[in-house]
Amino acid sequence: MMSEGGAAFDLFEPGALLTSAGQESWSGGTLPAVYLSHGAPPLFDDPQWMQELHDWALRMPKPKGIISVSAHWEARPIAVTAAGPGVPLVYDFGGFHPRFYTMQYATPTASALRDRVVDRLAAIGGVRESSRGIDHGTWVPLKVMYPMADVPVVQLSLPSHDPGLLLQVGERLKALREEGVLIIGSGFMTHGLPYLNAAMMSGQVPSWSSDFDLWVDTALKAGDLDALAGYLQQAPGLPYAHPTVEHFVPLFVTLGASDDVASATTEVDGYFWGLAKRSLSFA
Repeated sequence: MMSEGGAAFDLFEPGALLTSAGQESWSGGTLPAVYLSHGAPPLFDDPQWMQELHDWALRMPKPKGIISVSAHWEARPIAVTAAGPGVPLVYDFGGFHPRFYTMQYATPTASALRDRVVDRLAAIGGVRESSRGIDHGTWVPLKVMYPMADVPVVQLSLPSHDPGLLLQVGERLKALREEGVLIIGSGFMTHGLPYLNAAMMSGQVPSWSSDFDLWVDTALKAGDLDALAGYLQQAPGLPYAHPTVEHFVPLFVTLGASDDVASATTEVDGYFWGLAKRSLSFA
């Protein structure tokens, strides 16, 4: 699955660095909670999607810190990434252009943020520290949203697929939003990669992808957390939209960190290779 090697990113980056340098930093107030359809290296070859993500970042003040729970790190008990400056990247993908395995995203030290996370999660079993770096569910979209790599980042492991536990994780982190921390559940709204075919890569959207995406949007607008938590029994297209569910369930961390399920705002919409890239912010 070779890609174009990020030529679109090379055109995008200079302007994004300028706008990011001029972005107002957080100075008070509550940042949103975010569910992010994170893409992968092909994001760097999609100028529209990169611009959508970057414009979204610019609509918020630049955060003081970022906490990401990515679909690509499943571990229990909850673990937190290394927090020193220039945390290494995890290149947890295969078959892409060699350039993507040399990209860097050298963020500042996040030790203070890590300590706040450890403190907040102590009541639900605690957090173990890891030497692991941040994976592509975190660094790929952040390299587009905050290209200066000037925001401390910690990533938490996904400890379970259980909505109840993930809601608790989000609830425990919620207070950090008032400290200028952006909380991200990083997945992909539909992720039926085993069913990817030439028609989808040419722009066709299968019904299982659009039906699942619409169902989630409808449930969010209704504020129906019970329906969302019962997605295994209720969501249409599920076996195809999510053959495994790790790309959907980070949404529950976001919902736990939010004040109102029905406050969902779609910040990025549409499809990539037939998969729904809906990304959301919550008050």
